[in-house]
Amino acid sequence: MPSWSLKRGRASARRVAAVLRSSPAAFATTAAVLLASAAAGTLLAPASDETGAWWAAGAGTILGGRPWAAVTGLLIASGPPALLLVVLLLLPLLIAAERRLGARRLVLAFLLTGALGTTVGAALQSVGASVGEWWAGDTVGDHTFDPLIGGVGALLAATAFMGGLWRRRLRVTVFAVVLMFVLYAGDSADVYRLLAGIAGLAIGAVLAHGVSGLRPQRPAPSSHRESRALLAAVVAVTALGPLVAVLSDSGYGPFSFLGRLLQSAFTGAADLEDPCGATVRHCAHHVRLNLISPGPILLTFVPMILLLVAAYGMRSGRRLGLLLAIGVNAAIAILDIVLLQRAARHPDFQYYAEYLLWVATTVVVPVAVIVLLAVGSRHFRIRAPRESARRWSLVVGIGFVVSLGGYLALSASTRTSFEPVLGIGRLLLDGLLRFVPSSFLGGHGLLAVPREPLARLGFEWVGPVFWLLVVVAVIALLRATDVQGVRGDEAVYRRLLVRHGAGSLGHQGTWQGNEHWIAPDGEGGVAYRVVGGVAITLSDPACAPERRAEVVAGFVAFCDERSWTPVFYSVHDELLPVFDGLGWSRISVGEETIIELGGFELTGKRWQKVRYPLTRAIKLGIEPVWTSWPELSLGMASQIVDLSEKWVSEKALPEMGFTLGGIDEARDPDVALLLAVGPDGVLQGITSWLPVHRDGRIVGWTLDFMRRSDEAMPGIMEFLIASAALRAQEQGAEFVSLSGAPLATAPVPEGEQPPEPTALSGLLEFLARTLEPAYGFTSLFRFKAKFHPRYEGLWMAYPDALQLPRIGAAIGRAYLPDVSPREALAFARALGARPEEKAPPAEKPGAEKPGAEKPGDEKPAAEKSGSEKSAAEKPGAAKPAQEKPTAPRPEKAPTAG
Repeated sequence: MPSWSLKRGRASARRVAAVLRSSPAAFATTAAVLLASAAAGTLLAPASDETGAWWAAGAGTILGGRPWAAVTGLLIASGPPALLLVVLLLLPLLIAAERRLGARRLVLAFLLTGALGTTVGAALQSVGASVGEWWAGDTVGDHTFDPLIGGVGALLAATAFMGGLWRRRLRVTVFAVVLMFVLYAGDSADVYRLLAGIAGLAIGAVLAHGVSGLRPQRPAPSSHRESRALLAAVVAVTALGPLVAVLSDSGYGPFSFLGRLLQSAFTGAADLEDPCGATVRHCAHHVRLNLISPGPILLTFVPMILLLVAAYGMRSGRRLGLLLAIGVNAAIAILDIVLLQRAARHPDFQYYAEYLLWVATTVVVPVAVIVLLAVGSRHFRIRAPRESARRWSLVVGIGFVVSLGGYLALSASTRTSFEPVLGIGRLLLDGLLRFVPSSFLGGHGLLAVPREPLARLGFEWVGPVFWLLVVVAVIALLRATDVQGVRGDEAVYRRLLVRHGAGSLGHQGTWQGNEHWIAPDGEGGVAYRVVGGVAITLSDPACAPERRAEVVAGFVAFCDERSWTPVFYSVHDELLPVFDGLGWSRISVGEETIIELGGFELTGKRWQKVRYPLTRAIKLGIEPVWTSWPELSLGMASQIVDLSEKWVSEKALPEMGFTLGGIDEARDPDVALLLAVGPDGVLQGITSWLPVHRDGRIVGWTLDFMRRSDEAMPGIMEFLIASAALRAQEQGAEFVSLSGAPLATAPVPEGEQPPEPTALSGLLEFLARTLEPAYGFTSLFRFKAKFHPRYEGLWMAYPDALQLPRIGAAIGRAYLPDVSPREALAFARALGARPEEKAPPAEKPGAEKPGAEKPGDEKPAAEKSGSEKSAAEKPGAAKPAQEKPTAPRPEKAPTAG
């Protein structure tokens, strides 16, 4: 087995052991449930009536002389399917709760909230049954085994120990799911879970803050994004709730009648007698066949699908999603009013009042949702582009006309095959009803059915096909974003860069593909790009230091209005207090290497491997030429382009962008170029340098673009970087940044202990090892170490840990926006090669031999010809001079290539 496989297996084992150590009570509770279920005989079969009568929670057991059932009902699963849910749902809930509560409080919360939920629920059932309440009368004899009752209570108790954002999110999410089951299914276990959750809120507040924690607290204000997410959750719950009612065996929930609208409406003999005459049985047979066919069944789910699509759009702040949700709920309410009128015609059965109320909820729910959405409409400001909206209207309108016209033409040609035979007026009405779910019609519009196969095909599928077109068109319109009016002025951003600066990487914000947000007063700006709904910034904000918090808050509000997730990428340590104040999280995304120019000298043994290439270049007549792209001769510009294109073609890997510049970025007149030009006028290497401003003057330069020719002198990059540092020092610059090394970690100073590893740091280390064969980030970091830099962390700050997968995907697409199949294959091959298969382990920074080059900067020794070897490798070679070298004065670019 390869060594890397063994290492991965050991790492996985260590992570599992760490989880076991951190959550002993969660695993112990789950194990207790498994053991109790085995003892009760429910591991392989459902619980028997005798087991339920003694150990299950319910009014008959808890209030009937067996109070222990309030606890034992929490420790036994009702059967194999429930046991599977225990493993898949209960264990994660308990692990999450234990991380906040601790082991002892977790066990206490699990048992106490579960016992309170079942006991109070049993008491309510007993009282309700005694006064003739419908639900209580039907459920008072239930026997309930459900460990999730205590799991829900424990998790909600743990929310008292969480921050405001996570506390609100978990509470809203958990209660939305629990209430959905209570309202649409209504089993005893559903009600017990709700009561246990309420008890969990109270118990958690007492555990966290004492009795004072029970006092009502004013809820913290929600952002636009948070409000949109909550309203979208409400719409999604109302969409999925009827499906829960259909799947539930009981249907006791007050809203469970909505589930009946997903089922085929009952059509009795009285409904068929008039249109079918004496052939009632034969006609009913045809109706039944058409009701259970795939087309009408799919059409039944159209309201649910449209509401889910609306919730998807609402979560992103799309006004179209809001309007769609209001429209669908309005249509449901109108159709439900018809059903309510029909239900009111039969007042002669025992539970008429409760039945009428039950049916009335089908109107109350959509109306309540409409009111809620109307109140929160201010949170949905993103409108679709007008051109996209017109195109959508055209597509849907033409689709409806073609669908209806085609069905009517087909029906008219086969009109005699319908049973009963339809007239022209009824045929037109029947065509319109094909687009309405059959269950909303209450038996009407389903009575004329075709017998010809071709007519039946249109009868069944014209509705589903049209609504499929609508759903696809709506999703496409929701994804269309109007970006007009959100772009700032690049010229203003450049002026802010010169006046205030934006960190050592701020000039990257001027590159193509970035947008610019400018503060209302024009005294602050942020460069960003939107990828998949994530607004990724570059470096620090361009503003005065004392205004950083204000500018960050302004940009965050700007993103919130557009439902973008703001992510500040490659920011420096000075910004971290701002994000701490916002309650954001952060992770290290690299280390920046900075050469301080105050007292910078290439003297002493520690600089030997940098000084030697510089001295050798002087002897070989290689000149450093400090220039910019507009000052280049046509021939030299052509050499640079050819050199870059050759480098890209030889790598056969996708060229990365975003924070890694290329030829296009080097064309900026504000970017300095340092060329290594041989005595024959041939370009041997090139570096580009981004200006760093403060108070209107250049205080530093940041390395961006590096290329070398195959025929270049060994050590040409060291020569260029050292020459740039000396040149910048002469100009009065304070520092030279060698830019950041992605996923690299600075060496731990002597005497200090490395930080404790975490799951996230382990993931970053894995990414660094995986990407190393393809891009050599670690090798580049080691190469820069020979310049004895100062290390400064680069950070990514983000508001929500749940968005990390989405953020990671967006950053990956920002670096590699366009990857051809050939590049993707080469990339996969490079990643498949393990580092240990590529080269022997690299030495630590500072341990290279004098004259050692950047990995990949020159050919391996086995591939060199004798003339290519460094003079330092040959016997009798002159030793490098120890005195400070005099750097050749950079000249302007040669006039000829």
